[in-house]
Parts: sequence; structure tokens; C-alpha cells
Amino acid sequence: MTNTTMTTHVAQVRITRDLHNAEKALDEALLRQAQLLSTMVHARRETGVAPYTGQDALMRLVRSQATLLNAGGELARVHGRLTDIGVETGTFGTDPKPTPAFGLSDSAEEAAELASLLPFAAVSAPDSAAA
Repeated sequence: MTNTTMTTHVAQVRITRDLHNAEKALDEALLRQAQLLSTMVHARRETGVAPYTGQDALMRLVRSQATLLNAGGELARVHGRLTDIGVETGTFGTDPKPTPAFGLSDSAEEAAELASLLPFAAVSAPDSAAA
């Protein structure tokens, strides 16, 4: 069995590739869910069913989208931390570091304010209070 050590350059290239693939996959998932939401609303309207038919499914889909958006924020934080590590180790690449301008905030007050804007925040609040 051969014990080879990965070089820093190879590690950086692989991590960068996989990070970009993960970011693209999240965007693709968001686009597919947005298309699904559009299709569901169009189908409800164009088939003449009651306006509330499938509302629970639509609300769950919107929650799923919010979860993906949160995952995207966490992935951007990973990206930022990896950029910091690159600077610390002198292996900094050319990727821009995500900043608050990307909509990232670690402030609890700001996160709570953003959460209150989500359509399901009032429904989710009792669950979080019980935890």
C-alpha cells in the first residue's frame, strides 16, 4: 500500500472545484424549485380548482426554498473561511471572498429580522419557542 501525501496545490484545486460545484448545485436546486412553484400555481389557476387547493404543498415548497437559501449562506461562509485559510497559509487563490454585501450576516438581531420577513416565520415561531 502506497502512502502518498497530497500537495497543497492539489488540495486547493480539488477544494475549489468541489466548492464551486456545490455552489452551482444549490443554485440549480433553487431554479428547479422556483420552476416547480411556478408550475404548481399555473396548474392550480389554469385547471380551475379552488384557489386554496394545494396551499399546504406550496407552503412546504417555499420552506424548502428558504432552507436552500440558508444552506447557500452557510456555504458562502465556508467559502469565506476557506479564503481566509488560503491567506493564512499563503496559498490564496483568485476566488473573491463572500462579504456582507452578498447578504451574509452573523448578527442575531439581523438574522431574526430577516427570518421575520419569511412567509412561514409566524408558523415556525411556536416550534422554536418550544425547543
